[in-house]
Amino acid sequence: MTAPANREYRIISADSHVNEPGDLWTKRVPAALKDRAPVIKRFEQGDAWVIEGVKDPITFGMNACAGLAPEQMKGWLKFEEIREGGWNPAARIKEMTVDGVDAEVLYPTPRLSNAIVANQDKVYHIAMVQAYNDWLSEYVAHAPDRFAGLMILPNRGADEAVAEIKRVMGRPGMRGVVMGCYPNGTLTIQPEDDKVWAELQARKIPLGIHVSLTQSMPSAHKAKLPGYGRFFDAPNRMIEMIFDGVFDRFPDLEVTFAEVDFGWVPYVKEQIDNNYSRLDPLSQFGLKKLPSEYIDKHFSFGYITDTFGLRSLSHMNPERVLWSTDYPHISADYPFSWRTIQASTSGLSAQDKYNIVCGNAKRLYKFA
Repeated sequence: MTAPANREYRIISADSHVNEPGDLWTKRVPAALKDRAPVIKRFEQGDAWVIEGVKDPITFGMNACAGLAPEQMKGWLKFEEIREGGWNPAARIKEMTVDGVDAEVLYPTPRLSNAIVANQDKVYHIAMVQAYNDWLSEYVAHAPDRFAGLMILPNRGADEAVAEIKRVMGRPGMRGVVMGCYPNGTLTIQPEDDKVWAELQARKIPLGIHVSLTQSMPSAHKAKLPGYGRFFDAPNRMIEMIFDGVFDRFPDLEVTFAEVDFGWVPYVKEQIDNNYSRLDPLSQFGLKKLPSEYIDKHFSFGYITDTFGLRSLSHMNPERVLWSTDYPHISADYPFSWRTIQASTSGLSAQDKYNIVCGNAKRLYKFA
């Protein structure tokens, strides 16, 4: 599909998701890995993903239930029962039109991608990453003016990560990367990761983190209230990157935290600056700016619902706040996203409202 010239954008979701088809990996990986690839299988309760290294079947119903009545939302479903837009871009555009959303930034299904990120077999890991990136490239190429595809960044070494960036980025609609753990394969930044930061900066590609970094295999949901603490990991990653000097070495690198909200950001900025100012005379951290200044310049924060954060907008950079629908997950307000936007942004200036629901994502992901 050819992108129309001068498309007008009013609402861009900075964090939406796909529902990967059951044959995504089995159709694309080398024959030797086909029997090990993630695949959807049918159980008595419905369909679920079966993934190497994951004990429990991974259901997808809660990742495909937006717009359903609460009593219809359930984890176990047959794949043919969910909306087609999760894997069919033409159908997805129709679904977006119903919701009034002009463009979407597309992330993978978290527990599915986490299982690939956490797999320590280098050959398997890279093959699965490449298969997903190829499938997503085909999806977003259908309407590159409507989609921002985020390639999964492999983490079995910085050289492999850079190679995948060069292989994938530049394809129509591919506009960023999502990182599950640092390129070196751990949860600690290493000097070799600079190769990746340099490549992203040179290409002006934003680095995404969806909720948190992890090396753990997913499992069936067992928390009494899943999702309430999505921001727990983000402050630690900001501190790691700032105090490692990443942004002094790469002053134009952009990092986005998706689905972490942002009402906590002013508090964290205050506390980090306070401790930094007390300890720097002794510790000599070597930063060129206050930690809060790095946060305001380099980090963006995606939210679905955060009334408190919007009321505290004067305490942070409003150009770093990104509204998202999370469609087609359970958190989405589809097909009435505009109601949530209108209610939550009441009282904001017209410029701040535009930036949050459209302009910031348009700039970050380079929608024309």
